[in-house]
Amino acid sequence: MVRRTELPKYTVPSLSVEDGRTIAAILQQRLNALNDLALTLKHIHWNVTGPHFIAVHEMIDPQVDAVRAMVDQIAERIATLGVAPVGTPGALVQDRSWDDYSIGRAGAIEHLGALDEVYIGVVTDHREAAAATEDLDTVTNDLLVGHLHELELFHWFVRAHLENAGGEISSAGAEGEQASAEAAGAAAQDPETV
Repeated sequence: MVRRTELPKYTVPSLSVEDGRTIAAILQQRLNALNDLALTLKHIHWNVTGPHFIAVHEMIDPQVDAVRAMVDQIAERIATLGVAPVGTPGALVQDRSWDDYSIGRAGAIEHLGALDEVYIGVVTDHREAAAATEDLDTVTNDLLVGHLHELELFHWFVRAHLENAGGEISSAGAEGEQASAEAAGAAAQDPETV
């Protein structure tokens, strides 16, 4: 059995095996986050309710497909760097630094309020990973920047549902998924409160 801390036997030309391992470790965290995001999006797709059901239900599936494609690209980049990507549920849960998505069956706007928080975390961490790879490996950096384009677009789709005509986000200022879901839900009931 190969241990995750061992140096790879090879990496891509012009990188040291140490740099390959460093980049692969950064990518492994992104792999975990994007696998988690794909599962969270699918969970929302199945559990969304209310008058905005169909709009959100149908908006989510293309995001799931795109995020799954990102997962595959990252896993293949890790393998290209000479490291074995780890995509098992147990490893994801063991290595993640965030809590599991906490909203069950709920209204579309509540889910979108919580999903806003999820995307903030994913995009922020993806930007940090892109910055960390900028000087190490342009190919990996380019991959992450490309993902950011889509992730930020999907985040905008979510926020468009939470935004009032004045540009304010109904869940702004709330901390955590539950509070964001509650704030978005309350604002949907009384749009004047946003």
